[in-house]
Amino acid sequence: MLIKYFNIFIFIFIRFISFSQVPKYSNDFLSIGVGARAIGMSNATVSVVDDVTAGYWNPAGLSRIEQDRQISLMHNEYFAGIAKYDYGAIAAKIGTTGVASFSFIRVGIDDIPNTLYMIDSDGNFNYNKITSFSAINYGFLLSYGHANQKIKGLRYGATMKVVHNQAGDFASSWGFGIDIGLQYEHNNWMFGFTGRDITTTFNAWSYNFNDADKAQLSLLGNSVPENSLEITLPRLIFGIARKINITKKISCMPVVEADVTTDGKRNVLISSNPFSVDLHAGMELGYNHIIFLRCGIGNFQYETNNSNKKFLSSQLNMGIGINIKKNISIDYTLTDLGDHSIALYSNVFSLKLSFNKPKHKTKYLF
Repeated sequence: MLIKYFNIFIFIFIRFISFSQVPKYSNDFLSIGVGARAIGMSNATVSVVDDVTAGYWNPAGLSRIEQDRQISLMHNEYFAGIAKYDYGAIAAKIGTTGVASFSFIRVGIDDIPNTLYMIDSDGNFNYNKITSFSAINYGFLLSYGHANQKIKGLRYGATMKVVHNQAGDFASSWGFGIDIGLQYEHNNWMFGFTGRDITTTFNAWSYNFNDADKAQLSLLGNSVPENSLEITLPRLIFGIARKINITKKISCMPVVEADVTTDGKRNVLISSNPFSVDLHAGMELGYNHIIFLRCGIGNFQYETNNSNKKFLSSQLNMGIGINIKKNISIDYTLTDLGDHSIALYSNVFSLKLSFNKPKHKTKYLF
């Protein structure tokens, strides 16, 4: 058990101190996704998102919110509860064509053993020297979506995000970035585009090691990390969907999406330098705008089996959603976020509340 937690500590510690030379996967906690509806369709949602979660996926979709206010909440735990993911957002109409939202994301791993002082200068192990710390990622997103009045079906928006990372008392960072989004709808066809970190996102890291910490790091053969700058390069997301009305009450909506990353080769379906393309697709089957069945496939990766042969693996998600009186939406998704060789399933639940401001009636006195 101690070795297990020690490996977790090493992984987290390396993650925070070794990124300065490699921008790939920076701020990757912002790529997990929010809302069980989107996750159920393997995150293929930039062209169809139409609620408060658009502040995360595509800010242009905020302008499709019909109610005056919307609130969304989600809590999830990954890897047997080791990592905890919390999300909350609120959206409000501004005028007749604009909607603003604020989103909060927290991803944390708590009670990580700090084994820095477990080994003394003579090489002896002292387990009483083990303490614990937390590695936490925060995301604060302020978004705005607007519906174009001159071109029917065209929407656009932007998100300003602030990122804060904390690794115990010894490392922290602050970052800033901007996302942009577009949506266009015509004859039941829906097109979407999101430019994440379009200006690149910069995380300025600072470290707080005292003289004793530095001496211990040197004793263990580790270099003392220095203040550095982490860069998140742009990601371009393109989506297309079509809504098909099978009957008056039954509808079907297939969605296809491509994520184009700009930070070099990745282990995805189309890998090249500097651009790699990750494809994913989803399907939503609805009944009377009340019950929705969803599925999606994505996360294509090339792996090697025991015979040293490469094969293409994928991740399959499925979920269900229920709307209650158009004011309450409850969504659920079953997804596998673990290693492809191990079935490590996660249950994702999200809640959405919609409501209008009370209308004041004029009172007449006679």
